[in-house]
Amino acid sequence: MFKPKYTITPASLNNLINTTGAKALIDNAYLIPKWEVALRREALIKNAHASTAIEGNPLSLEQVSELAKGRDIMATRKAKAEVLNYLKLLEDLPNMSEDGRITEKVILKIHRLLTKDVLENADSGIYRSRQVVIGNRITGVITFRPPDAKDVPVLMKEFVKWLISKDALETNPALTAGISHYEFVKIHPFIDGNGRTARALASLILFLRGFDTKRFFALDDYYDSDRQSYYRVLQGVDPKTLDITKWLEYFTYGVAFQIDKVKERVLSLSRDIKRKQLKGQIALTERQMKILEIINTHGYVTNRAIREMFKLSDEGALKEINKLLSLGVIKPEGRGRSIRYFLA
Repeated sequence: MFKPKYTITPASLNNLINTTGAKALIDNAYLIPKWEVALRREALIKNAHASTAIEGNPLSLEQVSELAKGRDIMATRKAKAEVLNYLKLLEDLPNMSEDGRITEKVILKIHRLLTKDVLENADSGIYRSRQVVIGNRITGVITFRPPDAKDVPVLMKEFVKWLISKDALETNPALTAGISHYEFVKIHPFIDGNGRTARALASLILFLRGFDTKRFFALDDYYDSDRQSYYRVLQGVDPKTLDITKWLEYFTYGVAFQIDKVKERVLSLSRDIKRKQLKGQIALTERQMKILEIINTHGYVTNRAIREMFKLSDEGALKEINKLLSLGVIKPEGRGRSIRYFLA
């Protein structure tokens, strides 16, 4: 079975300690759902923009934001498809696993979603059947030669076996995500889209392990801020020893850096609330958060929209609406069938 090789250095340990402290502050800070929706949406758009931009997608952050709102933009079909696919994946992240486990089937599904209308069907969600190399198209210099295609199925089985093992589950989530990111890129199991899939996989691991359950985290934005460093550290692992210590120092620093940004944002929002108002965070279900996200994107939501999106009865939709009304999260405008609900 695959077994990662690395050492926990003082730098990595310090990054993990800082991450734990920042996460505790975020988890215990007072946040109204309206802010949670804004923070989650911001992270989703930044991640989708950054992860696709790293691979050469030309769309700006503003254009990605427009696509996220359901608006069309002037761009190639492929460029739009890459971004829309990543947005959809991040929105559906809580539903990506199999009973909380990441299997080969899950990984193939992630790749299929990310490459829909981008790759040929024969290569989408299917391990590569031919050799690929990574290099400079202009100079012809090869910087990385992945394993032979015939070895990919076995390497992926070994990797996934480790990923669901006791060893991986007892490892700090940030380390597990970093290890998985590197190993996946090293195997390079697909013809294209390996980077996007590796970063999506890291996000899924952090979510499933309880690290980023609110999905405020934009780790891909850290990679995109200095792509040269990202690729340099990835390619700097010794192919003979496969010791990923330096990569994990880089990865855990990125986690600590990005979560500290989230912490500062959360604290700045919380400071404006008088202490007498603090009653803890308002707990909403994933469905209720999704309803708020719809309002945040489109301005309002209707009973009918809620029924159609979640396939609920009229009674079921009203139950969700009344819960949000009772918490003071939304407010109604209009009467009868024309009633609409806005963020309070």
